[in-house]
Amino acid sequence: MSKVNKPTREQAQEAVRTLIAWAGDNPDREGLIETPKRVVNAYQDFFSGYQEDPIKILGKTFDEVEGYSDIILIKNIRLESHCEHHMVPFIGTAHVAYLPRDKVVGISKIARLVDVFSKRLQTQETMTSQIANTLNDALKPRGVAVLIDANHQCMSTRGVHKVNSSTITTSFLGEFMVDQNLEKRFWNIIKIQSKEC
Repeated sequence: MSKVNKPTREQAQEAVRTLIAWAGDNPDREGLIETPKRVVNAYQDFFSGYQEDPIKILGKTFDEVEGYSDIILIKNIRLESHCEHHMVPFIGTAHVAYLPRDKVVGISKIARLVDVFSKRLQTQETMTSQIANTLNDALKPRGVAVLIDANHQCMSTRGVHKVNSSTITTSFLGEFMVDQNLEKRFWNIIKIQSKEC
């Protein structure tokens, strides 16, 4: 990812004031006077993934697993991201699995990995690949499986206004890609059901 010249906090707040005025309201009225500051604070949280190194998160591993080599799956990891095309939220669930080769990583690190990539301007397709590829590069497991199921507000609050639609993306690497029985086990374990986000 190429570096950008990051604007100052004051420039970001002024940009919010401009958008408020462009929308047709007065950024100096009582209810909006603090809004630029609040929006910039919110954006710091929404897009905090740019400040973190996903490989570093997966850096601490454990070798003492008593020979465990079956699926490790962390399911139902809630994610909140923002569509890079409209900058509106998409909210959903990630299911992340891997087949360890000789080491494992703490389960909370998998959730943090999802957060690093979801807290950026994203497409769901790219994020799914990023999570799978990073886990694969960092741990060198025998296989990786990632499934994300999300509702996109660019579909529900604008444009086609399809409120109940959800988008599913997957990435299967290594043994999950070549062994259909393994892939079926992954699907059976997560048991995707319709949900509301």
